[in-house]
Amino acid sequence: MSESNIVTASTADQNGAVPGEPVKKDENSRRGNWGNQIEFVLTSVGYAVGLGNVWRFPYLCYRNGGGAFMLPYFIMLVFCGIPLFFLELSFGQFASLGCLGVWKISPMFKGVGYGMMVVSTYIGIYYNVVICIAFYYFFMSMTNLLPWTYCNNPWNTPDCSGVVGSGAQLNGSLVNATASLVAGVTEVVNRTKRTSPSEEYWKHYVLNISDDIGNFGEVRLPILGCLAVSWFVVFLCLIRGVKSSGKVVYFTATFPYVVLTILFIRGITLDGAINGIKYYLTPQWQKVLDAKVWGDAASQIFYSLGCAWGGLITMASYNKFHNNCFRDSIIISITNCATSVYAGFVIFSILGFMAHHLNVPVSEVADHGPGLAFVAYPEALTLLPISPLWSLLFFFMLILLGLGTQFCLLETLVTAIVDEIGTDWIIRNKTVVTLSVAVVGFLLGVPLTTQAGIYWLLLMDNYAASFSLVIISCIMCICIMYIYGHRNYFKDVEMMLGFPPPLFFKVCWRFISPVIISFILIFTVIQYKPITYNDYVYPGWSLAIGFAMALSSVICIPIYGLYKISRSPGATFRERLKHACQAHPKWGPALAEHRTGRYAPTAPADTIEARPMMEKKEKEELREEHKEEEKAKETEKKDEISLTIQGSNGSTNTHNNPNPSA
Repeated sequence: MSESNIVTASTADQNGAVPGEPVKKDENSRRGNWGNQIEFVLTSVGYAVGLGNVWRFPYLCYRNGGGAFMLPYFIMLVFCGIPLFFLELSFGQFASLGCLGVWKISPMFKGVGYGMMVVSTYIGIYYNVVICIAFYYFFMSMTNLLPWTYCNNPWNTPDCSGVVGSGAQLNGSLVNATASLVAGVTEVVNRTKRTSPSEEYWKHYVLNISDDIGNFGEVRLPILGCLAVSWFVVFLCLIRGVKSSGKVVYFTATFPYVVLTILFIRGITLDGAINGIKYYLTPQWQKVLDAKVWGDAASQIFYSLGCAWGGLITMASYNKFHNNCFRDSIIISITNCATSVYAGFVIFSILGFMAHHLNVPVSEVADHGPGLAFVAYPEALTLLPISPLWSLLFFFMLILLGLGTQFCLLETLVTAIVDEIGTDWIIRNKTVVTLSVAVVGFLLGVPLTTQAGIYWLLLMDNYAASFSLVIISCIMCICIMYIYGHRNYFKDVEMMLGFPPPLFFKVCWRFISPVIISFILIFTVIQYKPITYNDYVYPGWSLAIGFAMALSSVICIPIYGLYKISRSPGATFRERLKHACQAHPKWGPALAEHRTGRYAPTAPADTIEARPMMEKKEKEELREEHKEEEKAKETEKKDEISLTIQGSNGSTNTHNNPNPSA
């Protein structure tokens, strides 16, 4: 590459402009930016709005007092959810770096970034398995009759009792259908083994579940195939990073709302739907005084918004420097929570209809987790006219909700790897990194497609991203507000946005949010119960693995902290600790044009005056770097002079020029 090309490339990297172009779309040409701000908002909405909004929030709402649960839920949104969301968006946007690179703010805490990567890895592995099961149900819904409608299939047991009688058609006699339902209800009341066809389809056909978590059995090939399809779709959508995923989210982030609306309109027109919605919304005010309700509200807000996963930092890092992330954080947070409430109407209108036909309370047909998505709701769909159509819509919605989150999980890992290595080759070949991460994710997900896979999936869901996320988020707040310094961070935000963070957010970041996070941690520990799946109790060794997964992300923080202290200069432990906590000289805006004020580049002497807290060794290293650069320039000049002399007399000196043919 010629010297002029090198200068041109360097200039383009610094200011994001290309010679000959009046305006370049990407502010950061080396790393890239979102095509426009709508893409970022839609991607973040897709990331925050996931399967949990459909299968966890409605369940928590009716379990914790119905409409009364909304009060602590929205209080936690205002005092914890939105402030933490804004904190992570501003953190990533200011430095234009992923969840590892941003810890130049305080290098000793880079273990927090590694912890986020570990959490995102765990979630990415099992989350895509859930998506692949939704793919499977979607494909199985392409039929005239849903396969989980009746009990006359090879996989059914004598205990099966269908919502619709085994010989009845959907438009058959309601009397005959009711007779079979009453029989089924009687069995439920008498606590005998009554199972629905959708439950048996789920357990005996889709999963062919084994009797123990240690008994893996065989790989379920249909599920494995759907897992491959799921990972392939995720890879294709991220093949060009945020450039491609930013276009895909126009569909994946918006179409679920179309499906939700269609299902809602259909649901509220069904018999008994109002009873389901009443059950969902009727407040039981006495439960507001229960600490467990507040704990559930805080946990749901925290986990639903995706705090401490690293995804918010990563997505914001592709924003332009002066983007108003304060506005974005409010829009995205409120949209996420409104979606949860809206999904509750959709779910409970259908469950109310099902309870009406079964002549049982809504609480007996409601469930959460996979039980709601793949058992209770599919069973309710069999009662609807043209049930395959509604099933296709429902599972397509689940697929899109899951993919929106999965895009960000994969991009978080890829961005962290690319930013950490940072070479031109790996930046140019980011697609190779994306493919490698997708292949590894697929291979690690294979055990979850075995007959014991559902046990492992629930184990990862309950432990891999539970109290570890709370600890990571709490340490992040403490580091930014108290180690780096709240005044420094407030100035950074003001430099980026043009206005300081509102007083409310300053107070939340420093005091209220860390207290609420600590409350969530304490509540999680107090409320802890060993995980079970239906009647299956997990053995002790599997719980130990679960705790090991939870601790594997948290343990990154002290391990890396000790490593950084040991490698830091200083005669005493205190000096090393102080040095390890100080912001790296390269901390700040990524582009030279944005490094103003205290981040403005200066001469070495001025740098020393501007940064009185910099250690002596760092100052010496900077001087040495400048000296080495000067020496390199002098050497180049001497070589040029030597070559000029050789060219003038036509001779070749092999001592000065080791390549005679040059």
